[in-house]
Amino acid sequence: MLKLERSVYYYRSRKDPQTELRVRLKDLAAARVRYGYERLHTLLRREGWQINLKRVYRLYHEEGLSLRLKTKKKRISERRVPLSRPAAPNECWSMDFVHDRLADGRPFRLLTLVDNVSRVSPAIECDFSLNGQRVVALLERLKASGLPQMIKVDNGSEFISKALDAWAHRHGVKLEFSRPGTPTDNAFIESFNDRLRQECLNQNWFLSLADARETIENWRQDYNEYRPHSSLGQQTPSEFVADWQQTRTDPKAGFLNLEMSNNRVGVRLNRFRSICEGTLYP
Repeated sequence: MLKLERSVYYYRSRKDPQTELRVRLKDLAAARVRYGYERLHTLLRREGWQINLKRVYRLYHEEGLSLRLKTKKKRISERRVPLSRPAAPNECWSMDFVHDRLADGRPFRLLTLVDNVSRVSPAIECDFSLNGQRVVALLERLKASGLPQMIKVDNGSEFISKALDAWAHRHGVKLEFSRPGTPTDNAFIESFNDRLRQECLNQNWFLSLADARETIENWRQDYNEYRPHSSLGQQTPSEFVADWQQTRTDPKAGFLNLEMSNNRVGVRLNRFRSICEGTLYP
């Protein structure tokens, strides 16, 4: 027999089970399969939920929503050279190709572009064949909204073509080529392509090229207008650009916004580090 107080035996917890929050969290996680708890917390706050990150972290794990991440193999590390990072939006873009297949097995290609500072994706071109002339045609269409000073590309045949070289010379755009076999030289577009693969290509079954174009364009707009980015202080690319334009007209306000964004990121990292070390419970 255990010596147990009768009040302890009959006690029933009166804590709010957070049923509505759990249901909404699971709905968001089902719609945004590759979003972790931090991005889901940002989406919930946008909807008006007055909750902190620790509660979302606890419910996220209790509901079994954790992402299954592949463990990286340990390789011999070499001395890394820091990448040169642009200081303003529309200063440097990155460009690359992605491959996928339709439901009937036919392969198609995607030409992806991303701004290395604001993370805005100006366009994604989809077709069965994309050569140097098509790359130039896409950049010509984007000329009205402004061209960057530099575009980072790899050594693919489309990017070393005479057509693209002549276009870059006419418009004063510098083409910076990555070293052969070193995709980390163009890390921003590699990260963008990984998000595109995980959140769009792997989650959809394309019946036709038109279906693929519509779905990918909808994802691109969602990426620019709705998806929070940890590197931007959980802002969307469009919000970051709007804040940046405000700093050009009101430098003092821009400094305060930047300082607040950095403080939020620092607090979030400290909380996560404490949770991992076991000194703070979610």
